[in-house]
Order: sequence, then structure tokens, then C-alpha cells
Amino acid sequence: MPYRSLNADRIEATLETLHQRIQERFPNRGLANLCKQLLEIAREDKRKLSYVARPNIWLRIGVGVAIALGALGLLAFAFGMTIMGLEFGREVSNVLQGVDAAVNTIALSGAASWFLLNLESRWRRRAVLNDLHELRSIAHVVDMHQLTKDPTQLWKGYSSTASSQVHDMTEFELIRYLDYCSEMLSLTGKLAALYMQDMRDPVIIEAVNEIEDLTTSLSRKIWQKIMILQQSSRGWGQ
Repeated sequence: MPYRSLNADRIEATLETLHQRIQERFPNRGLANLCKQLLEIAREDKRKLSYVARPNIWLRIGVGVAIALGALGLLAFAFGMTIMGLEFGREVSNVLQGVDAAVNTIALSGAASWFLLNLESRWRRRAVLNDLHELRSIAHVVDMHQLTKDPTQLWKGYSSTASSQVHDMTEFELIRYLDYCSEMLSLTGKLAALYMQDMRDPVIIEAVNEIEDLTTSLSRKIWQKIMILQQSSRGWGQ
């Protein structure tokens, strides 16, 4: 079903459109370059997603070999016991030795299979967590771009100090700038959520949820600024 999961191509297309919008509205500001960087990350992550989701053939072969060895050990034990046809009372020591060897074979093959399966999970988890860390970092960079955009500078009677951050945007431009930042944060969260769709690793799910909480919290701060601007605008019009 097309509407039951996120589509990496659609997210990439949305970022491309957002970058064009920012570039057209603010061609001389760093926000457009930041959005372009996020777009490049989205394209890289789309390629990485297909790689991460692909099973490691060599590890799977190793698991198959370990399981086959365990099965062969059991078959060899059963076949040996049948061939010998020994009486239990006279050859009990041989029987015990055969049982011990079979148990050891099963234990070793099981341990090898468990290790190889966990190794694949650890490799996949490490690769995904590295990508998620990059998304977490760019969310903070977006927050830095909006941090100095103070809506109170447009208030009547505002008085700046020598260290005040001065910007030359109108009220409309400032609202658009802040809205673009909010959209970038939302798309950052969606890029992180792509990694959670086809994985059930609790560590990855927790990391994705942390990024979504982070981007939501940062976006909430932005919308507080937008609401201040909108309320001020209505107040000025009265």
C-alpha cells in the first residue's frame, strides 16, 4: 500500500523543492546551503538504506555451515550408534562418549550460529547509528540558524544594543525563514524514521524516537516565534 510507509524518493523530492524555494527567497543566506546539504544526506541515506537492508551473504553462509555441521554431527552420532548395535550394559562408556561428542557438536554449532547472526545485527546497527548521529547533528545546525532570528526586533520601540544580532528581514520574510527551518527539521525527522520502517532493533528505534523528539521540540520553539510575529502583526493592524 503506497500510503502506509514513508517513501525515500518522495522525501528527496520534497527536499529538492524546499531547497529551490529557499534559494529563490533567500539566495544570499546560508540556509539554502544547509538545505542543500540535507538534500545530499537524504540521497546518501537512500543508498545506504538499500545496503543496510541487504543481508550479508557471507555471514549467512557461515550460519548455514555452522548449522550443517551440527546436523552432520547428530547424523554421524545416530549412524554410529546404529552400526555398533552394542549392548547398553557392556558398552555404556562408548555410548556416553558418543553422547558427549554429539552434545559438544550441537553446542559449538549453535554458539557459532548465534555469534554470526549477532555480528550481522551489530554491523547493521553501527552503520545506522552513524547515519542517525549525522541527522541529529544537522538538526542542531538548523536550530543555530533560527536561534538569532529574534521576532521582537520588529516590535515598535525596539532598541538594540551594541551586541544585538541585527537582521534586515521584513516580518513576512522572517516568518518564511522560520517556516523553512521548521520544514527542514520535520524532514530531518522523516529521514531518521526511514531507518525504523524495516528494522525491529530496539536500539535503532530508540535512537530514531530521540531524533523525532528533538526535531519536534526545536520546531515548537520556532512556531512560538512565528506566533509572536503573527500576534504582533494583528496588534499593529488594530
